[in-house]
Amino acid sequence: MSRSKENETLPPGQYRVDELQVLHVGSVPVFNQASWSFEAYGLVEKPLKLSWGDFLSLPRHTTISDFHCVEGWSRLDNKWEGVSFGTIVEIVKPKPEARFCTIECEGSYATSLPIEDLMDEDVLFAYGLDGKELSPEHGGPLRLVVPKKYAYKSAKWVRRVKFTKEQELGYWEKRGYSDTADPWKEERYG
Repeated sequence: MSRSKENETLPPGQYRVDELQVLHVGSVPVFNQASWSFEAYGLVEKPLKLSWGDFLSLPRHTTISDFHCVEGWSRLDNKWEGVSFGTIVEIVKPKPEARFCTIECEGSYATSLPIEDLMDEDVLFAYGLDGKELSPEHGGPLRLVVPKKYAYKSAKWVRRVKFTKEQELGYWEKRGYSDTADPWKEERYG
């Protein structure tokens, strides 16, 4: 008995949607290009602080990947545009003891991942989706995209990345969600 293509591309317990759903903690922040900045700090040789214009001048990277929400929906073949996580690593040069990153966002949201997971080629800080500027409701001006994890690891409204020795629990992880968040293993809750 053959399986359908959809069943081959969706993790267990997921169903396909045509549009990304809008889910987030708190209200959608207002983007002020004049005061916005991106920072990378912590256990790094060269801390970084960039304006929006400076961030946009970094090498542009495009990926096509699936997006899996812990609530059970998936949107396939998203075309993300932004700056690869690896580009930031090349600039800041993490110290040998740095093993994790805490992604800090507007408001009280944060998540954390091992640097090893963030170095996948398809992980990026996205400012574009499907040929358009990333809308504020979907995390614009800047969101992290980590395709191999549930979407709560793909934090919206990113402002800072802190390189750490120990992993810090993020917003949802403190509330019982899985810290590893692998959709193919259905790691929804801790």
